[in-house]
Amino acid sequence: MNKRLLIAFSLLLIFSTYKPQNLSLVTKFNIKKIIIEDNFILKDEEIKKSLIGTYEKNLIFLRTSNIKDILQEESFIESFEVKKIYPDTIKIKIFEKKPLAILQNKKKKFYLSQNIELIEYKELNNYDNLPIIFGDKDNFKLIYDNLKKIEFPFYTIKKLYLFELNRWDLETHENKIIKLPANNYIQSLKNFMDLRKKKDFDKYKIYDFRIKNQLILK
Repeated sequence: MNKRLLIAFSLLLIFSTYKPQNLSLVTKFNIKKIIIEDNFILKDEEIKKSLIGTYEKNLIFLRTSNIKDILQEESFIESFEVKKIYPDTIKIKIFEKKPLAILQNKKKKFYLSQNIELIEYKELNNYDNLPIIFGDKDNFKLIYDNLKKIEFPFYTIKKLYLFELNRWDLETHENKIIKLPANNYIQSLKNFMDLRKKKDFDKYKIYDFRIKNQLILK
């Protein structure tokens, strides 16, 4: 007989032979402590505050779905695991979404996850140097997938600007501007990667690939 069944059987005996003095045995399994693990972005206090209604609930009858309904409201949480530690503790292992970039959408900011999901924006010390996207997440996903395919060093990008003609400008941390054409821009990105290896790379600030089969340097 596993521990949960044993405890449930014990409670059944308590309730079936209920006496006021047995109440302390029932409340012994009320949740008194919540342990949070593997959270690097969200603070323990933030998570525990959202779970404040969980304290004093009976550990035996607590369902994971009760906690899921609460934690899924936090956009930084990808998933989690819950472990019951008898008599009065739950341990929650958090799997967080890692911010990839910052999306500047009109006057609102969001983080974008590795899967290009929107995450609520908040000031984070370790993520203040992320690329800033001036556009929409669907178009960004297209160019990001292409950047990954050609192994473009995404960490070198400072800002990405989407224009009405559905083309992008990229600004790098090296203070270079890459002006891409609306179509077939993958080859332009490859060409820029080759140019980064040239001795005269630092001479120019603007790399304009907008005209087919031409490169304008400024």
